[in-house]
Amino acid sequence: DVERARGFLSPSQRSSPLSRRAPAVRTMDGFDDSLFSAFESAPSAKVSSGLALDEPLLKRPAGAAAEAEDAAAKGKRLRGAPADAEKDDAAPALDPGTGRKACKHEVAMPPGLTASSEMVRLPKSTQPPAREYSFELDPFQQAAVNCIDREESVLVSAHTSAGKTVCAEYAIAVSLRDKQRVIYTSPIKALSNQKYRELSETFGDVGLMTGDYTINVDASCLVMTTEILRSMLYRGSEVMREVKWVIFDEVHYMRDKERGVVWEEVMILLPHSVRYVFLSATIPNALQFAQWIAALHSQPCHVVYTDYRPTPLHHYMFGAGANGFHLVVDENSEFKPSGFEKATAKLSGGGGGRGGGKGG
Repeated sequence: DVERARGFLSPSQRSSPLSRRAPAVRTMDGFDDSLFSAFESAPSAKVSSGLALDEPLLKRPAGAAAEAEDAAAKGKRLRGAPADAEKDDAAPALDPGTGRKACKHEVAMPPGLTASSEMVRLPKSTQPPAREYSFELDPFQQAAVNCIDREESVLVSAHTSAGKTVCAEYAIAVSLRDKQRVIYTSPIKALSNQKYRELSETFGDVGLMTGDYTINVDASCLVMTTEILRSMLYRGSEVMREVKWVIFDEVHYMRDKERGVVWEEVMILLPHSVRYVFLSATIPNALQFAQWIAALHSQPCHVVYTDYRPTPLHHYMFGAGANGFHLVVDENSEFKPSGFEKATAKLSGGGGGRGGGKGG
C-alpha cells in the first residue's frame, strides 16, 4: 500500500520487504541520506564566463564520509576515461572547451561494469537524427543528443535558458520515431500546461494529465506532474508498459523537503527498461546522483554539464533617492566599486527614507 511504499522509499529504510521487487535495489546500500541532502544544500554555481570548467561535478565530503563514498561507488563511476581508454590515443574524452563550448561529460556505471572508450568519447551517431535543428547545437546539447541516440540515460545540468529543452525534445522525437511512448514530468501544474502547449505545437500527438485537466491520454507523449506519475505507478497503470523514455524537468526539486520524496519514489518504482533524461540547474552532486540511478536500474547514466551562461548576470543597485541603477557586479562576477559608491552615496547623503530625494 501507499504507506508501506513511502516507508520503503525513505533512504534510511531500504530493508522494506518491497525492496524484493527488483534485485538491483540492493545495490543502493552504499547510498545514504547525503545523496539527497546535497540537493538541499546546493550552493549557487560560480559563473566562469568563458573559463574552462576545472571543478569536479561532485563536491565530495571529506574524511570518513569520503572513504565511505569511495567504497560505495567503486566500480560504478568513471571520471574521465577508463583504464583501457587512457591507453588509446584515438579515443580521447570529450573536450571540455571554454565559453559557449564549455562542456563536461562523465559516466556512472552499474556495479561491476566499466565504461567503454566509445561511451566516454560519445561519437555522433551515423544514423539519421530523429530531429533536425536550424541552428548548431552547443557541445552539451550535442553530447546529450548522442547519449539519447545510444539509448542511454543522461543528466543534463546547465543554467537557466542554456537550452536544456532541446535535449528533452530530442528524446521525444526519438520515441515518436520508434513508435514508443514518452512521459514529460514537471514539478508544477503551470509548467505542465506551458509544456503541453509548446510540445503540441512541435509534435502534435501530445496529451496532458494534471489534477485539473486530462487531455488526449492516449497520446504518444504525455505531459504530467510528478505526482500524477507516482499515482500511475502506484496503480500499476498499463501505460508504463509502453513507455521508453521519462523526462524529468527541474529535477533539482528533489531538494524540496515536502515534495522531494515524490521524485525519489518515482525513480525507484519506474521499470528498469525505462531510459531517463534529467534536466536540472547546476547542482553540486550531479555525478553522485547519476551513480544512484546507475546502481538502482542497472544501466549507465551520463552526466553532461556546462557552467556557461548564455544570458549573463548583471547586479545593479538602486539607492534611495538616486537617479537610475548602478552596476555593482558585472557578467564576469567582478565587483564594481564605483557603481557601489554612487549607489550608497545617496544613502549617506540622507536619501535613505522611503520618500528620499531632494527633500531628504
